[in-house]
Amino acid sequence: MAATSFEIKETIFSLPKKSETDVYHTELNRVSWFGKEAKIDIRGWSDDHEKMTKGISLTEDEFIKIAHAGLEKLGGN
Repeated sequence: MAATSFEIKETIFSLPKKSETDVYHTELNRVSWFGKEAKIDIRGWSDDHEKMTKGISLTEDEFIKIAHAGLEKLGGN
């Protein structure tokens, strides 16, 4: 299995682990995958960022549109 190449450029937000036994916590980051332009990325990470869960990477425009739609649906601003 090939190694995944990534660089976390910026951590925007990090949620705490749901319990003390959890290995992963969810983060919203800007991540560059395989040397490409960084995208907004949401996934679970181990504390040392050596392991990760499946997640989603979006362009900034895609993220803004999804966030806006979610806020409208849930009654936020």
